[in-house]
Amino acid sequence: MEDDEIVSGINVTPLVDVCLVLVIIFMVTAPMFSQPLLKVSLPYAHARKGREEDKVTITLSKDGRLALDEREFASLDELSAALRGKLARSQSKQVVVRADRDATNGRLTDVMAAAKEAGALVLTIATEQAKP
Repeated sequence: MEDDEIVSGINVTPLVDVCLVLVIIFMVTAPMFSQPLLKVSLPYAHARKGREEDKVTITLSKDGRLALDEREFASLDELSAALRGKLARSQSKQVVVRADRDATNGRLTDVMAAAKEAGALVLTIATEQAKP
């Protein structure tokens, strides 16, 4: 047996190690990207979970700040214009309103009316599951 043979195989162990490290990094960082822009305390309700579709999320904080998905808006008119564009590209035209439980009802109804005027076909209010 000679030691001068050419090694023609590829060692895939380092490749697998690098891929597994990348998967772990993505698993750890993915939840950070799904956090909403504004932190709100949702009201409690006995409701079933909805289907995940291509939905647009409006967030209303208790101090009246507004956000559409990951972007904050200074006024309801600016949010309405951006919402109209997002709903035009959406197939389901579903809007989820994440309103803080301490937000005023008048502001919430203004947001809901703006969503309907922008073309929302399905309007849902996000809640937390009530504790038994």
